[in-house]
Amino acid sequence: MLYRFCMFVFRLIWRLFFRWSHSGVEHIPTSGAALICANHRTWADPVTVGLACPRQVHFMAKSELFRFPLLNWLLPMVGAFPVRRGEPDRTALRRGFQLLADGKLLGMFPEGTRSRDGSLRRAEPGAALLAVKSGAVLVPAAIIGDYRLRSPLTLKFGPPLRLDPPPEGRTGSTWLAGQSEQVMERIRRLMDDGEAAG
Repeated sequence: MLYRFCMFVFRLIWRLFFRWSHSGVEHIPTSGAALICANHRTWADPVTVGLACPRQVHFMAKSELFRFPLLNWLLPMVGAFPVRRGEPDRTALRRGFQLLADGKLLGMFPEGTRSRDGSLRRAEPGAALLAVKSGAVLVPAAIIGDYRLRSPLTLKFGPPLRLDPPPEGRTGSTWLAGQSEQVMERIRRLMDDGEAAG
């Protein structure tokens, strides 16, 4: 209930302040486990992804945000959970696996942190690991534009992909890096297509 209310409020704000549009929603499964993986520039990106999705999106959020009492109460209420950046966080991974096992929609930013200049950074292995181990489909997404008053802001979803398990059955770091790059390449293509169209 709180999630829907927050999305209603943000939808009004986004329509008022930005030239907001989205496409490719048909690529998001209407039910069952799925990962939404997008590029990451600002704190507002989870809101942008959530507004475009017809289902509730559960996001990993940096653990520092949960130090503030209001956010520590609000973020779990809207489906977010903490993740420690810069190190493997087994608790956050277990939570992600549980959400996918329950058929939920999980939102992630594979870069792990914001890109200040808008260029794609190297992906961390978490998203690929969750997709492979859970068997969930992965939907790439690209946020195109700036969060400036009345500026164009577009979110494009691409066709879903399912990452294949490694031949040896073990997800080594080199193999995960290759799978992660495959995800980032899909996001890169969506960004290029959107910028060319703009």
